[in-house]
Amino acid sequence: MKIAEAIISINPDAKFTFENDDINNIQWLEDTTPISVADIEAKIAELPTEEEDRQAKEDLKASAKAKLIAGEALTAEEADRIVL
Repeated sequence: MKIAEAIISINPDAKFTFENDDINNIQWLEDTTPISVADIEAKIAELPTEEEDRQAKEDLKASAKAKLIAGEALTAEEADRIVL
């Protein structure tokens, strides 16, 4: 999953496939310019971990709840987190 997330983060229009989470076996489709393994690995290192993602979502939800209780306006991101 992180491989695909990194590739899309680098090139949102990239078309590709790979199997078994093998970064060395990416097939670039529809004339997509290949992205080097080193660039993909660097982007993966920049991406938040699953734990960081989970914590960020929990923090956003807690912030939204606190604002609702206090009668404060929510950000769009906070409102989306509550609704979605």
